[in-house]
Amino acid sequence: MQFDEHSGTWGAHVVTSNVSDWLCVAPIWVLPQYFSLLEAYGARRVVALSSTSRFTKDDSSNPEERAIALRLADAEARVQAWAASHGVEWIILRPTLIYGLGRDKNITEIARFVRRFGFFPLFGKANGMRQPLHAQDVAGACVAALGAPAAANRAYNLSGAETLAYRDMVVRIFRTVGRPVRLVPVPLFVFRFALAILLLVPRYRKWTFAMAERMNRNLVFNHFDATRDFGFAPRPFVLSAEDVSG
Repeated sequence: MQFDEHSGTWGAHVVTSNVSDWLCVAPIWVLPQYFSLLEAYGARRVVALSSTSRFTKDDSSNPEERAIALRLADAEARVQAWAASHGVEWIILRPTLIYGLGRDKNITEIARFVRRFGFFPLFGKANGMRQPLHAQDVAGACVAALGAPAAANRAYNLSGAETLAYRDMVVRIFRTVGRPVRLVPVPLFVFRFALAILLLVPRYRKWTFAMAERMNRNLVFNHFDATRDFGFAPRPFVLSAEDVSG
């Protein structure tokens, strides 16, 4: 197989063996670029990672976040349509807030902020509920779903075992990095001003005001179907030093 940089697809070269089962852990909107590759290798089942952001950001005040939600929904539809037309079983997994191993852009980013500034700003009470999900549990779900007959042609929401308020999640991060807990409630207009300054720092240029708004919004999803169909059993939100080492 050879990748065509102009078309963004894999060329139809001779394939000597079939690969029936595939995992796509890149953003799901990347997968359509590789449909021809999957066809050439005789794919029969594909597991792809999407995100619950499809639902939580579809009404965001930030247009870029709304675009992400739309992109996720469109990619899911394209994967399902392609699979149906080629006799391929599809499985879509939508994780909630992923953390772990110091490589995520959620918990690790908060930990970095805490280490650098010694506090963390909160908009309002920051009592929106969260279900952090460890990256290793996501990986385990991908493998389990790949081999589960009952999971064929279904989409699943994946959430962590524990549901806790955003502010409580941040408190645990403080304790894991060994810093005194300093949560600073910030009024709306001050938060907007502070964010404008923070965006001047390259590391924080992707932070949005919509992220602050979601601190008070419940982002909770049931993972019962995943547990029933392929034994999904996530861990509670217990951080290790490695999880915030980034």
